[in-house]
Amino acid sequence: MSFRELFVSPSPVFSGYQRAFEESDYVILGVPFDATSTYRTGARFAPLAIREASLNIETYSFRSDKNIEDLKIHDLGDLHVAGEVEETLKRLEKVARELLATRKLPVFIGGEHTITLGIMRAIGENATIISFDAHLDLRNRYMDVTTSHTTFMRRIHEQIHPIRIIEIGTRAVCKEELEYAKKSDIHFITNHQILNDGVEKTLRTIKKKLVNVKKTHLTIDMDVLDPAFAPGVQNPEPDGLTINTFLNLLCGLCDQRVIALDLVEVAPNYDNGTTAIQAARTLFETLCSMETTKRK
Repeated sequence: MSFRELFVSPSPVFSGYQRAFEESDYVILGVPFDATSTYRTGARFAPLAIREASLNIETYSFRSDKNIEDLKIHDLGDLHVAGEVEETLKRLEKVARELLATRKLPVFIGGEHTITLGIMRAIGENATIISFDAHLDLRNRYMDVTTSHTTFMRRIHEQIHPIRIIEIGTRAVCKEELEYAKKSDIHFITNHQILNDGVEKTLRTIKKKLVNVKKTHLTIDMDVLDPAFAPGVQNPEPDGLTINTFLNLLCGLCDQRVIALDLVEVAPNYDNGTTAIQAARTLFETLCSMETTKRK
């Protein structure tokens, strides 16, 4: 054994089980970027925190009867981000486009929610975006900025024109966003609605909107959870989903149509690791559910 093997370890890879890129089905890419954050900052530290959490939780999923150890996952590492938003989004779009061409499932770990704009630019218009988020993110501008974590979904609608936008877990909006959503036929399901209807009825409602849809992108803002479950996020909002309800809804939407996934807005400095653990578990459950669907 050489000294480099004895005394040197690579940076942590997601789940700790690394396959070669060529044989992988799932590819992890960290995007440590939070240049437009307007309340709490620090989502740039999330990719590392979530990877570290993923090494210290158990890997078996009772929901899907799968083990993350058996999945073919390759962790690419982190995108080289720039201080400027558009340059980072351009780099992300290029890498995302390349990954999508391999027909592997790319999994992006942010970072702030603005990164979804870069991913959707790579995906293009022939897809539906399903967003789990406390916020609609449909402002036209905020603090005199037009491309940010508060406006990115409006930019997606205006620039990319996806088949449909469906937002789940909504509970924090402004009047401008409500008017724009109504005018633009952007569908959202409030947390209040989910609590009243339950998981199964909510899933039926969402799936009706997915009839004839061939491609979906799942984006997860961890502030969709109540702060009791995920205190370490950039923009926490009370009265959110429980982790059980959230995972049941999310896994219920994992099917063959999902072509990409991102998870964003964890701010590790604001808790003792709880939110990073929830994020790692969310990715474990999602990927295991995708594996079950793929095998079927």
